Amino acid sequence: MKSDLLGQLILTGVPGPRIDSETGKLFRRIQPGGFILFGRNIESASQLHRLIDDLRDVSEADPIITIDQEGGRVSRLRLIGNEPPNAQQLRDKNDIDLIRRHGDITGRLLRLFGFNLDLCPVLDISFDDDADNSLRGRCYGKTVEQVVRNARAFNDALREQGIASCGKHFPGYSAANSDAHYQLPRIDRTCEQLDRNELAVFREFVDDVDSMMICHGWYPCFDSKKIPASLSRRIITDLLRTELHFDGLIMTDDLDMGAILTGYQLEDTIRLAIAAGNDLAMICHRIPEIENVHRILGTLPSDQIDQALENITRFKKGLVTPDEFSEAAFREIDSEIRDLRIAVLGEENAMQRIAEDGKTSPVEMF
Repeated sequence: MKSDLLGQLILTGVPGPRIDSETGKLFRRIQPGGFILFGRNIESASQLHRLIDDLRDVSEADPIITIDQEGGRVSRLRLIGNEPPNAQQLRDKNDIDLIRRHGDITGRLLRLFGFNLDLCPVLDISFDDDADNSLRGRCYGKTVEQVVRNARAFNDALREQGIASCGKHFPGYSAANSDAHYQLPRIDRTCEQLDRNELAVFREFVDDVDSMMICHGWYPCFDSKKIPASLSRRIITDLLRTELHFDGLIMTDDLDMGAILTGYQLEDTIRLAIAAGNDLAMICHRIPEIENVHRILGTLPSDQIDQALENITRFKKGLVTPDEFSEAAFREIDSEIRDLRIAVLGEENAMQRIAEDGKTSPVEMF
């Protein structure tokens, strides 16, 4: 086991818009493999660029720098610029060229700031546009074919701009009837139902996304014992790796969500996550705990650690060098986002945030 590289298995949040002295010492000591940014980290364009530069400065190996920049309410960068249309709005407009344009703009925007991974596209099917499961507005289609067509257009354009993509939420979160930010949803789908629908989408993307995020949902058809997919070896190793032949990076969804916190202690969470086949354990909000995560990783079997490190190293070889940042370049891309929003929603609707998109939800709180 390469003990000095254990931190590479951690994808951590950052406390605020700047790296304070204590956080800097923590990150230098642990050497996380990646950082995920939220609204709490964003004040202005120049500040965000400095923060990302500082995260690289504390990292001995080039880190993953990621964010949720989907569109609509799940667009962290709307705090400093225009809000892109969401997947449902693009779906309803039914213009594939606008979806490609969204992917292209998103890729250039993220690369400008220094990001190298976008945690999208969402590959879930919308069985109910009004379902209270955190997916409102975030799905590219109501059928397998519609999701594949639309998500692929976004995904291909994003990756052409050098930004790695992440398919989520494997193995399909669409039928959840509660929100994993609060509790663990039970997803009562048969293997046959999943295979014809949710998994049919993911199967189309196993060679076309750079990473996959595993959701916090319990699937009794796969695991009779109550366990989240994010901690399930049956779902991650047997299904995603072996049956679907996915050889990219695999990460948990945020392990600080209620679905995990209400059922597992940190030690068990990390042990199960890595044993299940995850390469990255995501700790978004309990940032001081990455010290304990690092310690726990040091107690795990060396073959599990080595396999995760191999997958992380291979993923990082594909990361691109960020563009040179300028405020002028940001303003130009931001104006393109505004134009895209008008093209999708029309002038009147684009000038005001649609009421349903303005509601606060856990996916945008932090």
